[in-house]
Amino acid sequence: MRLSVLDTSPIVQGSTARQALHNTVDLARFADSLGYHRYWVPEHHGMRGVASCAPAVLVARIADATDRIRVGSGGVLLPNHAPLIVAEQFGTLEALHPGRIDLGLGRAPGGPPRAAAAVRGARTSAPFAELLHELLGYFEPAAEAVTAVPAVGNRPQVWVLGSGTASAELAGATGLPYAFAHHLNPGGLDAVQLYRDSFRPSPVAAEPQVLVSASVIAADTDEHAEWLAGSTRLKVLSRTRGNRILLPSPQDAAAHPYTCADREEIAARRHEVVVGSPATVRAELETVLTTTGADELMVTTPVYDHAERRRSYELLSALFD
Repeated sequence: MRLSVLDTSPIVQGSTARQALHNTVDLARFADSLGYHRYWVPEHHGMRGVASCAPAVLVARIADATDRIRVGSGGVLLPNHAPLIVAEQFGTLEALHPGRIDLGLGRAPGGPPRAAAAVRGARTSAPFAELLHELLGYFEPAAEAVTAVPAVGNRPQVWVLGSGTASAELAGATGLPYAFAHHLNPGGLDAVQLYRDSFRPSPVAAEPQVLVSASVIAADTDEHAEWLAGSTRLKVLSRTRGNRILLPSPQDAAAHPYTCADREEIAARRHEVVVGSPATVRAELETVLTTTGADELMVTTPVYDHAERRRSYELLSALFD
């Protein structure tokens, strides 16, 4: 079982985007030393709690700072960009770091409507399947009227990302690996089966390849993990109440005046994050992996303190070893 990292470069309460990005580079180095397989960063816009907005830039920095781990986007939101530009960017990255670059592709806007409109401008995007086909063509010699020069012969590993059936079916029909966002849609496991059912072998992959992402908080004890998880539970609760906040400290989360309705809402969402000691986490993750039949687990860890986040990934690494 391969173990990987999804890092949004979270801007927590009292911190800054600069600190969040430096934390990402530090965590990537740590993950590399622990033997993690991949390190992905997403594309989000206009979200004040997320510093990862420019994946190509951040991938370059992380790849320079690490030695072995694969680095990529989780993902580039293709409708936001001209496929030629994406091919040039990630072809360049693959040329500079051969065999270490992943290009995960998604179709979401990546932020609130105003941010998405500012990113896309007046440009009308083609359907995702057409954009994907155009993008893949730029990595082939003389396949397009316009050549993405650094992309030819320097194709990264391309993944289709999604949390629903549309992306799953497209990934299968195109013969590409599929990354299922279980941390966004724990109940959408039919997408994984649809991907397998619709898979057609290609030069890229002879058989289906499934990566599943999960939100995990591990600590030395169940009690401490639950304490750390208070931060993300309060943040999610606040969002459902129409109040978007930065990730608070566990102390602030514990001191929050929760109502009975708040506690019921938190209890109903407990399945969205795997929380506990190594033994507890292992049991829950084994269920996820057995249910999905995934080849790889990618973990995102919404923890306030950077040292505690590092510790969570350290415990997971030892657990999977």
